[in-house]
Amino acid sequence: VQLQAFGGGLVQAGGSLRLSCAASGGTFSNYGMGWFRQAPGKERELVAAISRSGSSTYYADSVKGRFTISRDNAKNTVYLQMNSLKPEDTAVYYCAARLPLYGLEKKIGYNFWGQGTLVTVSS
Repeated sequence: VQLQAFGGGLVQAGGSLRLSCAASGGTFSNYGMGWFRQAPGKERELVAAISRSGSSTYYADSVKGRFTISRDNAKNTVYLQMNSLKPEDTAVYYCAARLPLYGLEKKIGYNFWGQGTLVTVSS
């Protein structure tokens, strides 16, 4: 599966962005999807995850209530709607795919990765 993430950019604190991740080369609905982020000097963090059907989701505490993950299996795309953005949300955001072998809250098992898209939130 090849993944391409896009939609990052510069936004003021309190603003919104929607990231998209388009998949190709596989059966998209076979894969659980996740959004990760990595800020400079920090470890990569699982931000949100979604089940194959989209019926189940997981959010890190740091984004709960502000971010929404969704997917459209007909379009082979997963989204991350980010609202009420904060400067601490600044990071490179990556989408990733894995077979559904682990709980949504687990950050392991992702073996397909997109190239990352930079989100910068100014104060």
